[in-house]
Amino acid sequence: MPTMSMFDPMMNALQRVLDLRQQQHAVTASNLANAETPGFRAKVLEFDETLSAIMKRAQSEMVNQRVPGHVTRLAVQAPDIEEVAPAPWSTDDNSVLPEREIARMQENSLMYRAVAEGLSRRLALLKYAASDGR
Repeated sequence: MPTMSMFDPMMNALQRVLDLRQQQHAVTASNLANAETPGFRAKVLEFDETLSAIMKRAQSEMVNQRVPGHVTRLAVQAPDIEEVAPAPWSTDDNSVLPEREIARMQENSLMYRAVAEGLSRRLALLKYAASDGR
C-alpha cells in the first residue's frame, strides 16, 4: 500500500504504523491458524524496533526539509520477522502459544484503532482548514 505523500512526514509515519499493525495482524493470524501444525515455528514481527526507526526518520524529515512545504516519501522498510523457538516441553516441536497470540492480536487491534482514530482526527483538521472553518 503506498504511503500518503501529499501531507507532512508525520501523516506518512502514521500511515506506515497502520501498515505495520496490519502486517502484525497477518503474522499473528497465521500463527493461530498453525497452532496445531507439528513443527510450525511461530513468527513475531519486531514492531517496536521498526516503528522506532520510522518515527526517527519522520522526525528527521520534518527537521531537515530542504524546501519548505516539500514532503518526501518515507522509505518503506520491511519489518524484521523472527521465528520463535518451541518450548522445551513441546511434544510436536510447535512454538505457537495460543494465549500469547490472542493477547498479541487484542493489543494490536487496540493500537490499530487508536492510530486510525488519530489519523482520522488529523484529516478532519485538514478538512476543516480547507473549508475555511465551516
